[in-house]
Amino acid sequence: MSTAAMKLTFIPLVLAGALSACQQNRPDGPEELKAVMVAYFDCVSRKDFARMKTLTTPEFVIFENGKVINNDGLIDIIKGSPITRATYSFDDFRASVDISSGSLIYFNHGEFVTKDAGTIKRDWLESAIFKKVGNEWKLDFVHSTVKK
Repeated sequence: MSTAAMKLTFIPLVLAGALSACQQNRPDGPEELKAVMVAYFDCVSRKDFARMKTLTTPEFVIFENGKVINNDGLIDIIKGSPITRATYSFDDFRASVDISSGSLIYFNHGEFVTKDAGTIKRDWLESAIFKKVGNEWKLDFVHSTVKK
């Protein structure tokens, strides 16, 4: 193979390698953060406390109703609650994501059925911060305010 032919073969290989390396360092999109948020609230609904903890960092807290609540505190609240079924839905997501952290701003809508078959509806304004731990996004912080 001639020197010119070797250069023509080598240059595309270098470019392909460089493009591949750049793509590996590109930030994930907002869909990855939304998936963690939806999964977390699905676990809250199903009372899957072990899975809730796998979706969060060890430092995870929620600021809600003037209180700072970690996963264990939230689990205690859920266990003592008269709610027998909870359903959450989300809309108006706004996201910011970089390589190792991200945030969401969104509306959270909850519908709850109590032990006496009553129904309660609540709407919240929420924001969440995420950290990338290894290759996984983890929920690190949620701030929740009841929407008026």
